[in-house]
Amino acid sequence: MAGMTARPAGPADVGGLARALGRAFYDDPPFIWMMPDERSRERRARGLFKTILRSHALKYGGVDVAVDGTAIVGGAIWLPPGHWRPTDREQIRSLPGLIRALGARLGPASELAAHMAGHHPREQHWYLYAIGVDPAHQGKGAASTLLRSRLARSDEAGLPAYLESSKPENVPLYEHFGFGVTEVLNPPRDAPPLTAMWRPAS
Repeated sequence: MAGMTARPAGPADVGGLARALGRAFYDDPPFIWMMPDERSRERRARGLFKTILRSHALKYGGVDVAVDGTAIVGGAIWLPPGHWRPTDREQIRSLPGLIRALGARLGPASELAAHMAGHHPREQHWYLYAIGVDPAHQGKGAASTLLRSRLARSDEAGLPAYLESSKPENVPLYEHFGFGVTEVLNPPRDAPPLTAMWRPAS
Protein backbone atom coordinates (compact mmCIF):
# COMPACT_ATOMS: atom_id res chain seq x y z
CA MET A 1 0.00 0.00 0.00
CA ALA A 2 1.26 3.48 -0.86
CA GLY A 3 2.48 5.29 2.22
CA MET A 4 3.06 2.12 4.28
CA THR A 5 6.62 2.06 5.57
CA ALA A 6 8.62 0.46 8.36
CA ARG A 7 11.21 2.26 10.47
CA PRO A 8 13.10 1.67 13.72
CA ALA A 9 11.16 2.64 16.83
CA GLY A 10 12.35 5.16 19.41
CA PRO A 11 11.21 6.06 22.95
CA ALA A 12 8.61 8.52 21.60
CA ASP A 13 6.90 5.65 19.75
CA VAL A 14 6.23 3.48 22.81
CA GLY A 15 2.71 4.75 23.46
CA GLY A 16 1.53 4.49 19.87
CA LEU A 17 3.17 1.12 19.31
CA ALA A 18 1.78 -0.36 22.54
CA ARG A 19 -1.68 0.90 21.59
CA ALA A 20 -1.51 -0.72 18.14
CA LEU A 21 -0.16 -4.00 19.54
CA GLY A 22 -2.75 -4.03 22.33
CA ARG A 23 -5.48 -3.91 19.70
CA ALA A 24 -3.73 -6.42 17.47
CA PHE A 25 -3.40 -9.01 20.23
CA TYR A 26 -6.92 -8.63 21.64
CA ASP A 27 -8.05 -11.88 19.95
CA ASP A 28 -4.70 -13.66 20.22
CA PRO A 29 -5.13 -17.09 21.91
CA PRO A 30 -2.33 -16.71 24.51
CA PHE A 31 -3.56 -13.22 25.41
CA ILE A 32 -7.12 -14.49 25.79
CA TRP A 33 -5.73 -17.21 28.07
CA MET A 34 -3.56 -14.78 30.08
CA MET A 35 -6.14 -11.99 30.18
CA PRO A 36 -9.57 -13.62 30.16
CA ASP A 37 -11.52 -10.45 31.03
CA GLU A 38 -12.63 -9.03 27.68
CA ARG A 39 -13.30 -5.62 29.18
CA SER A 40 -9.75 -5.06 30.40
CA ARG A 41 -7.75 -7.16 27.92
CA GLU A 42 -6.82 -4.39 25.51
CA ARG A 43 -5.72 -2.09 28.34
CA ARG A 44 -3.73 -4.85 30.03
CA ALA A 45 -2.11 -5.90 26.75
CA ARG A 46 -1.17 -2.30 26.07
CA GLY A 47 0.45 -2.10 29.50
CA LEU A 48 2.28 -5.37 28.95
CA PHE A 49 3.81 -4.17 25.70
CA LYS A 50 4.83 -0.84 27.25
CA THR A 51 6.60 -2.77 29.99
CA ILE A 52 8.42 -5.06 27.55
CA LEU A 53 9.47 -2.18 25.34
CA ARG A 54 10.74 0.00 28.17
CA SER A 55 12.35 -2.69 30.30
CA HIS A 56 14.55 -4.25 27.63
CA ALA A 57 13.32 -4.62 24.05
CA LEU A 58 13.70 -1.05 22.83
CA LYS A 59 17.31 -0.63 23.92
CA TYR A 60 18.55 -3.40 21.63
CA GLY A 61 17.50 -1.60 18.46
CA GLY A 62 15.33 -4.41 17.09
CA VAL A 63 11.90 -2.80 17.41
CA ASP A 64 10.23 -1.54 14.25
CA VAL A 65 7.00 0.34 13.65
CA ALA A 66 4.75 0.23 10.60
CA VAL A 67 3.63 3.73 9.68
CA ASP A 68 0.79 4.64 7.35
CA GLY A 69 1.37 8.28 6.60
CA THR A 70 2.23 9.53 10.10
CA ALA A 71 0.17 7.06 12.14
CA ILE A 72 1.72 4.02 13.81
CA VAL A 73 -0.49 1.12 12.76
CA GLY A 74 1.60 -1.83 13.95
CA GLY A 75 5.02 -3.01 14.87
CA ALA A 76 7.43 -5.84 15.43
CA ILE A 77 9.58 -6.59 18.46
CA TRP A 78 12.76 -8.37 17.43
CA LEU A 79 15.39 -9.40 19.97
CA PRO A 80 18.97 -9.77 18.71
CA PRO A 81 21.33 -12.69 19.11
CA GLY A 82 22.17 -13.32 22.76
CA HIS A 83 19.29 -11.22 24.10
CA TRP A 84 16.16 -13.29 23.52
CA ARG A 85 15.89 -13.97 27.28
CA PRO A 86 15.67 -10.93 29.63
CA THR A 87 18.49 -10.59 32.14
CA ASP A 88 17.77 -10.82 35.87
CA ARG A 89 17.98 -7.03 36.11
CA GLU A 90 15.58 -6.58 33.21
CA GLN A 91 13.13 -9.05 34.77
CA ILE A 92 13.20 -7.16 38.08
CA ARG A 93 12.70 -3.88 36.26
CA SER A 94 9.68 -5.25 34.41
CA LEU A 95 8.02 -6.89 37.42
CA PRO A 96 5.78 -3.96 38.51
CA GLY A 97 4.41 -3.59 34.98
CA LEU A 98 3.89 -7.32 34.62
CA ILE A 99 1.95 -7.43 37.88
CA ARG A 100 -0.28 -4.55 36.73
CA ALA A 101 -0.90 -6.20 33.36
CA LEU A 102 -1.34 -9.81 34.44
CA GLY A 103 -2.46 -9.70 38.07
CA ALA A 104 -3.30 -13.18 39.31
CA ARG A 105 -2.36 -14.63 35.92
CA LEU A 106 1.32 -13.73 36.38
CA GLY A 107 2.14 -17.22 37.65
CA PRO A 108 0.58 -19.11 34.72
CA ALA A 109 2.05 -16.59 32.27
CA SER A 110 5.49 -17.16 33.79
CA GLU A 111 5.06 -20.92 33.35
CA LEU A 112 4.18 -20.35 29.70
CA ALA A 113 7.29 -18.20 29.24
CA ALA A 114 9.44 -20.85 30.93
CA HIS A 115 8.02 -23.56 28.66
CA MET A 116 8.79 -21.46 25.59
CA ALA A 117 12.31 -20.78 26.85
CA GLY A 118 12.89 -24.49 27.32
CA HIS A 119 12.26 -25.07 23.61
CA HIS A 120 14.07 -21.96 22.38
CA PRO A 121 16.98 -22.56 19.98
CA ARG A 122 20.44 -21.90 21.41
CA GLU A 123 22.02 -21.08 18.07
CA GLN A 124 22.65 -17.39 17.46
CA HIS A 125 19.60 -15.82 15.78
CA TRP A 126 17.14 -12.96 15.63
CA TYR A 127 13.97 -13.68 17.63
CA LEU A 128 10.63 -12.29 16.53
CA TYR A 129 9.05 -11.83 19.95
CA ALA A 130 5.87 -10.20 18.64
CA ILE A 131 4.43 -8.71 15.47
CA GLY A 132 0.99 -7.17 15.15
CA VAL A 133 -1.11 -4.67 13.25
CA ASP A 134 -4.11 -2.70 14.48
CA PRO A 135 -7.20 -4.54 13.12
CA ALA A 136 -8.39 -1.31 11.47
CA HIS A 137 -5.26 -1.39 9.30
CA GLN A 138 -4.85 -5.09 8.63
CA GLY A 139 -4.79 -6.37 5.06
CA LYS A 140 -2.83 -3.37 3.81
CA GLY A 141 0.63 -4.92 3.79
CA ALA A 142 1.91 -3.68 7.15
CA ALA A 143 2.93 -7.12 8.46
CA SER A 144 4.76 -7.97 5.24
CA THR A 145 6.50 -4.60 5.28
CA LEU A 146 7.68 -5.21 8.85
CA LEU A 147 8.90 -8.73 8.12
CA ARG A 148 10.66 -7.77 4.91
CA SER A 149 12.49 -4.87 6.55
CA ARG A 150 14.04 -6.78 9.45
CA LEU A 151 14.67 -10.05 7.58
CA ALA A 152 16.68 -8.15 4.98
CA ARG A 153 18.98 -6.94 7.77
CA SER A 154 19.14 -10.44 9.25
CA ASP A 155 20.17 -11.83 5.87
CA GLU A 156 22.85 -9.16 5.49
CA ALA A 157 24.33 -10.33 8.79
CA GLY A 158 24.03 -13.99 7.78
CA LEU A 159 21.83 -14.81 10.76
CA PRO A 160 18.79 -17.11 11.04
CA ALA A 161 15.50 -16.10 12.66
CA TYR A 162 13.03 -17.76 15.00
CA LEU A 163 9.43 -17.18 16.11
CA GLU A 164 6.46 -18.87 17.76
CA SER A 165 3.20 -18.36 15.89
CA SER A 166 0.21 -18.13 18.21
CA LYS A 167 -2.32 -18.45 15.38
CA PRO A 168 -2.22 -21.37 12.92
CA GLU A 169 -3.67 -19.13 10.22
CA ASN A 170 -0.52 -16.97 10.34
CA VAL A 171 1.81 -19.88 9.56
CA PRO A 172 1.47 -19.53 5.75
CA LEU A 173 2.53 -15.87 5.95
CA TYR A 174 5.70 -16.81 7.79
CA GLU A 175 6.33 -19.71 5.39
CA HIS A 176 6.10 -17.21 2.53
CA PHE A 177 9.03 -15.37 4.13
CA GLY A 178 11.14 -18.51 4.45
CA PHE A 179 10.21 -19.83 7.90
CA GLY A 180 9.59 -23.53 8.37
CA VAL A 181 7.72 -25.29 11.17
CA THR A 182 10.06 -27.07 13.60
CA GLU A 183 7.57 -28.23 16.24
CA VAL A 184 4.25 -27.49 17.92
CA LEU A 185 4.63 -26.48 21.55
CA ASN A 186 1.97 -27.65 23.98
CA PRO A 187 2.44 -25.49 27.08
CA PRO A 188 1.15 -26.37 30.58
CA ARG A 189 -2.10 -25.32 32.27
CA ASP A 190 -4.17 -25.65 29.11
CA ALA A 191 -2.39 -22.74 27.46
CA PRO A 192 -2.96 -22.70 23.70
CA PRO A 193 -0.41 -24.42 21.44
CA LEU A 194 2.28 -22.45 19.66
CA THR A 195 3.93 -23.23 16.34
CA ALA A 196 7.71 -22.88 16.50
CA MET A 197 9.26 -21.73 13.22
CA TRP A 198 12.84 -21.31 12.04
CA ARG A 199 14.26 -19.41 9.08
CA PRO A 200 17.82 -20.29 8.01
CA ALA A 201 20.24 -17.55 7.12
CA SER A 202 20.22 -16.73 3.44
